Amino acid sequence: MEYVYNLDNINKASKLIIDNIKTTVVRIDGKMGAGKTKIISNICMQLGVKEVITSPTFSLINTYQSTNGPIYHFDFYRLQNSNEALDIGIEEYLESGNVCFLEWAEKIENHLPLNYDHYILKVLNDNTRRIFSLNGK
Repeated sequence: MEYVYNLDNINKASKLIIDNIKTTVVRIDGKMGAGKTKIISNICMQLGVKEVITSPTFSLINTYQSTNGPIYHFDFYRLQNSNEALDIGIEEYLESGNVCFLEWAEKIENHLPLNYDHYILKVLNDNTRRIFSLNGK
């Protein structure tokens, strides 16, 4: 899957990701400011989350309630080493069967499951992004 979108039509990009999710672990990579949290937020809203969706930069994880159960949203940007993810129980979350969205997952790569959905988000200009999928590990 590859899709170029303006921030005005992020709903369509989010729907494409939802339609292409094959696992419960979804990794979204991109540079700082690329819009990872924004697209995850939009995906969560489309999955029935009613609460305010924010970046878990300081808390490392936010939990949202969707129509199909909890959704976990991780941001590993502030981790100093991958073992810090073990302190929050990352393996239990990833094996829970609930949807997990991961930002800055390259910091915990050795703790990721063998199979996960992997997307790359690229900034083309101030209002345009390109998202494309990679196979898991």
